[in-house]
Amino acid sequence: MRFHNAVLTGACGGFGQALARQLIAGGVRVALVGLNRPVLDDLAALAPDRCAAYTPDVSDAQAMAAVAADWTARFGAPDLVIANAGVAGGFNTAEPDDLRVMRRMLEINLLGVATTFSPFLPAMKAAGRPAALVGVASIAGWRGMPGNGAYCASKAGLITYLQSLRAELRPTPITVHTVSPGYLRTALTAGNRFTMPGLLEPDEAARRLLAGVDKGTERIVLPRRIGWLSRALDLLPEKLHDRILLGQPRKPRAGEPGSTDIPGLK
Repeated sequence: MRFHNAVLTGACGGFGQALARQLIAGGVRVALVGLNRPVLDDLAALAPDRCAAYTPDVSDAQAMAAVAADWTARFGAPDLVIANAGVAGGFNTAEPDDLRVMRRMLEINLLGVATTFSPFLPAMKAAGRPAALVGVASIAGWRGMPGNGAYCASKAGLITYLQSLRAELRPTPITVHTVSPGYLRTALTAGNRFTMPGLLEPDEAARRLLAGVDKGTERIVLPRRIGWLSRALDLLPEKLHDRILLGQPRKPRAGEPGSTDIPGLK
């Protein structure tokens, strides 16, 4: 692995823990960012001399700036920042209470990536070394799905934001990578009541992500075959495509059985 100093948000989830363990096993210094302190402490204990744990709200710019200041003072500018923090949940526009779900999902899944990258970029640019910014989006950002509008919108916005950032940083040695997972066996998919083709284990997904970034691949789909399936479905007429999607069970909304927690939801 060519990276030596990494920042990882969403380090407490199944995918995040898999990424953290592989980075630590590779000898990388890792800033572990998440909300579950015991999980972060267990990960940091794997290499206490080169890990630190932080528990900010990733959508809070001041909190993330404090993380960046502390980490760079202790370990220097990172050469890898993985914005992996994210939440998921069903959404119904006809339910006024769900608007708070959309707001919070956009804050974490979209704004949280920008507030993660922003405070580290000046030091990364000043270092003048090859480095990578990685945003974990989703194949759900390629097309809106019934009952999943908030999540799909947040990931679609993230994909477009990463495209803009990639273009802006072309004159620098900093690359931008968009990761679009399909279905991973994590807590975010545990409550899904529909078929999940190409379901991938977190450890394998983490290995493929890090290998792709290491090679310089700018758009990474996990697994690739689910991306091909999604593209094939896009060739269908819109009404037929929508009819197929409407036939699938919907993701549980906040508070429903099988739903996942959305931190900071008010």
